[in-house]
Amino acid sequence: MSDQHSHQSFETRAIHAGNTADPLTGAVVPPIYQVSTYKQDGVGGLRGGYEYSRSANPTRTALEENLAALEGGRRGLAFASGLAAEDCLLRTLLAPGDHVVIPNDAYGGTFRLFAKVVQRWGVDFSVANTSDIDSVRDAVNDRTKLIWVETPSNPLLGITDIEAVAGVARQAGVKLVVDNTFASPYLQQPLALGADVVVHSLTKYMGGHSDVVGGALVTADEALGEELAYHQNAMGAVAGPFDSWIVLRGIKTLAVRMDRHSENAAKIVEMLAQHPKVTQVLYPGLPEHPGHEVAAKQMRSFGGMISFRVQGGEDAAVEVCNRAQLFTLGESLGGVESLIEHPGRMTHASVAGSALEVPADLVRLSVGIENVEDLLADLRQALG
Repeated sequence: MSDQHSHQSFETRAIHAGNTADPLTGAVVPPIYQVSTYKQDGVGGLRGGYEYSRSANPTRTALEENLAALEGGRRGLAFASGLAAEDCLLRTLLAPGDHVVIPNDAYGGTFRLFAKVVQRWGVDFSVANTSDIDSVRDAVNDRTKLIWVETPSNPLLGITDIEAVAGVARQAGVKLVVDNTFASPYLQQPLALGADVVVHSLTKYMGGHSDVVGGALVTADEALGEELAYHQNAMGAVAGPFDSWIVLRGIKTLAVRMDRHSENAAKIVEMLAQHPKVTQVLYPGLPEHPGHEVAAKQMRSFGGMISFRVQGGEDAAVEVCNRAQLFTLGESLGGVESLIEHPGRMTHASVAGSALEVPADLVRLSVGIENVEDLLADLRQALG
């Protein structure tokens, strides 16, 4: 992170880090450098280090500087998707014969990457309950190179004590990776708690408007950042300039959006907890949530993601999703509009039959920033 912004508050960094005025015109918004290559001042005479936009692009550079500043990291890297970021990280840090500890509750695409792609490459993994430090410690072996954590987790909203798992990772001499997508850097700072790398799907809260797909890595260590940047260029799944610009625009309102997401979610949780057709509400803001105290310690607030279970099993859960009107039935999350989905049949179908299989009666909400009374009315009619 640039020293220029290290002393500033989050909201100020979100708007200004990486967003320098255009030197040619004074435009306060960085331009979209929709360009593939750059004129050189003689062979090897690069202006600002730019030669080809896979290697570097000024719009992407602005986003990467912003990401590093928001997470308090040394290097930020932007990719074409969250899974592209994960793939680059895994292929940079792992080799055949290595081992990874992954959570028993994780994004289905992450599990698919490990189980169907990385494992075929000769990398093994073990599943652990990352909310239980002993479970994590027991899963580590002499081949382990990474511990992978999602907190809050997708879709069961489990909470992992990042600082405690970082201690296990340090003791074992392995790296800790934290997927911070559900929280965003506004609500949670994994690097400050001891993580080595933060992963984001920029598609979600960072972009915030369901109009872009992107991913990111942010590192605490400059040397690791350089190694990842080498592989980012060698493998090529980079964020394009327009996508980078869209994410930068979204990030400027991240703080105010996350406040509203969290406020709306808290009111919806209160209603769901009292509804006779809801058997369980999964939300770290609830005092009875097993991870509530840890979440309160390491998060600014509890976020806009809610999962709940309903009477009547899978068919009833699917019907709730189908009856919702203001909540849009769709995958993804983190946009200004509210979404509803059935994880077992949608985002987490890939984990069916595995240790990560989710309950069939589960419904997941991504609570948007609409008027909360309208959202409550829609959920009441959807529940029947």
